[in-house]
Amino acid sequence: MRAGLGSPDGEIMVKPGMLTEAEAGMAKKAGIYLELTARAGHSLTNGHVARTAMSVGASLVVDSDGHGPGDLLTEELAQQIAIGAGLSREAIGAVLHTNPQAIIANMVG
Repeated sequence: MRAGLGSPDGEIMVKPGMLTEAEAGMAKKAGIYLELTARAGHSLTNGHVARTAMSVGASLVVDSDGHGPGDLLTEELAQQIAIGAGLSREAIGAVLHTNPQAIIANMVG
């Protein structure tokens, strides 16, 4: 994980699992978003990832980790993932809309 957080080309740290506050701080400093995943199994650490990221001010995104068309997220399911991770209603707008738009803008421009 630390190698990925040190990469100048990283946008999102997928499946951050049981990341530490130091690693979340590295993500914040590098401008790397931490993933809250909808993927079965991997999603078990979403609450930990959300709490750790929020404790240091790191940014989050919800992602499907899709492996096929059936894995794509609806707006409703993405909201459920964010709520299940313990995010406040206020934080959900940034995680589901503002942060992904910022990632796309950074990649395009």
